[in-house]
Amino acid sequence: MHASIDPADLRFGPWRPRLAAWSGFGLVIEGIERDDGAAAPADYANEVLLTAEHRGVFLSVIDAVGLVVCKNVGGDDAMHRDVRGRSSRGRLSQGEYYHHDGCSGPDKPRVVEIRCPHQPVERRTATAIAPFPEVLYAQILELPTALPDALADLAFAAWHAALVAEGGLPPALWDPVQGLVNRTVRRELGPEPARAYLRGVDVRVGAYREPWSMGESRFIANANAHRTYQHRRAYLEPHTGGRPNGRLVKRWPDGPELEDHD
Repeated sequence: MHASIDPADLRFGPWRPRLAAWSGFGLVIEGIERDDGAAAPADYANEVLLTAEHRGVFLSVIDAVGLVVCKNVGGDDAMHRDVRGRSSRGRLSQGEYYHHDGCSGPDKPRVVEIRCPHQPVERRTATAIAPFPEVLYAQILELPTALPDALADLAFAAWHAALVAEGGLPPALWDPVQGLVNRTVRRELGPEPARAYLRGVDVRVGAYREPWSMGESRFIANANAHRTYQHRRAYLEPHTGGRPNGRLVKRWPDGPELEDHD
């Protein structure tokens, strides 16, 4: 939890979040409640947290802590779209690499919501979420484990040495260096060695990889001046295919579609 967030101070009008015990980064909300004991709406994300009255506060909390997980959210998913991208045993999809949403366009959304809707089939594939640029630093430090010759590249060796000596890289290098690391992994490693490398990155950075539950929404800080997080589709064991897998949906909850919805 972010040091500036006191759970006792979190209020959305008369509502307060019921927080799960959690020692990792971010907040995990199991539901909302109020002092007079009134029942919360089933779709408390849309009907309380993301209403015009409370959205600004909720988005500011996401900016501060990086990740807010809302459990047990009812309602439909009419305002979401399916998460795109498919992986196979033969190749990794782009979504398996850490990324910000909107990275290929002129503007990144402030917050990304990824949701596991209520559906007949459970979601078996994980989603890994981690702070940036820490995840980039984990990628750099983990790469020699997967590619022992990586340090033979003079540019990469310089970045690795600077990271070890100084603990970071200049912000102007973050995106181009991550792109180069991802392209190197894609070019030099087969699918399962690449997935094993990414699992090593997850562990090194302490990524959030908890199993999905039905009706769960994860709100990720994607673009702000304070703290952003990246995410990826994560196979936590070798990808053999052929298993039923529930779908995920997403939206950008600071976008105009919610303004129109209020």
